[in-house]
Amino acid sequence: MAGGRAGVADLCGPRLLKPVPARIPAELKAELAAEARSLGFDCIGIARPEVTPERAQRFQDFLAAGAHGDMDWLARDPERRTDPQTLWPEVRSVIMLGVNYGPDEDPLAILEARTRGAISVYARGDDYHDIIKKRLKMLARWLVAAVPCDVKVFVDTAAVMEKPLAQAAGLGWQGKHTNLVSRSFGSWLFLGAIYTTLELPYDAAESDHCGSCRACLDICPTAAFPAPYQLDARRCISYLTIENKGPIPREFRKAIGNRIYGCDDCLAACPWNKFALAGRETKLAARDALRAPSLAGLATLDDASFRALFTKSPVKRIGRDRFIRNVLIAIGNSGDSGLAAAAERLLDDVGPLIRGAAVWALAQLIDREAFSRLAAKALPGETDAGVREEWDLGA
Repeated sequence: MAGGRAGVADLCGPRLLKPVPARIPAELKAELAAEARSLGFDCIGIARPEVTPERAQRFQDFLAAGAHGDMDWLARDPERRTDPQTLWPEVRSVIMLGVNYGPDEDPLAILEARTRGAISVYARGDDYHDIIKKRLKMLARWLVAAVPCDVKVFVDTAAVMEKPLAQAAGLGWQGKHTNLVSRSFGSWLFLGAIYTTLELPYDAAESDHCGSCRACLDICPTAAFPAPYQLDARRCISYLTIENKGPIPREFRKAIGNRIYGCDDCLAACPWNKFALAGRETKLAARDALRAPSLAGLATLDDASFRALFTKSPVKRIGRDRFIRNVLIAIGNSGDSGLAAAAERLLDDVGPLIRGAAVWALAQLIDREAFSRLAAKALPGETDAGVREEWDLGA
């Protein structure tokens, strides 16, 4: 059984028979599980189309505190997110599915290689949105053909609270780091949902198994968890390197280290990962070029080469400027003066976001005299107030 729970459909067993015209809900559910397994899903469960009042209140508190930062889309129509039937009144069951993307190596090891960039495990292969949505649609078509019904599919692209629904469906529980934890897959599950007008048998919700553990909270470099089960996204490295469109706030730059896209620390620290296996989906597996890329090499990327390197990757969506900003922060944290040349070349970049990050990186790597010479050369022609401020603060 997925997650070791009774009642959650087991996708690891033998494939069952194809659907027949007459069936009872339990038989349909077993056939649905077998079909999901054949499409590459690793776990499945059925939940009621509702979010518990506790989870809904926690989300409202998150928004009220402004902890979502610039992610304004989270604050739009929050009632649709906390009530699936507001999103779609006809929904009667939510089919929650998971795909394991467990890494084949320790995600924290790269943090010691300071001249290399650390890219979050989920972003080292193809974009999971594209892979999972395609399979959700295939499974939804199978269900509609088996029993006429209406369906809608979601994978992190609509007002759906996937993690509370996944817990209600028995796939795992929301840990103290606010991410889903599975007894079978640890912290490494991509989630997708199929809303349907069918009334399917519901699975039992998974209970919380975090106990007194604080591993995920204590490892966070930027103290992004004000309390267990609470996240302040404005302090989260994943938010800062991906969603944040402006300069990285100075108070967090050192803590970011060499993380250039996302952060896996709280996920990797979870003790339940000892039961996790490496993901079986080859399209989600890490590309060799993205396992430990050279910061010096990444700093040379122009827009075309950036797009080529990250084709089909979720990294591509933040664009070259934000990515090179992240690379320059990592260069500044490298402690390797040999990387100063890479930063200096970007002082003339057309993007002020990049120029400002290059100034900060150089201030960490070269002596004050050399920095002052560069400032004297660059400041007369610098028109961006933010970049000028970086020069002033770095002096």
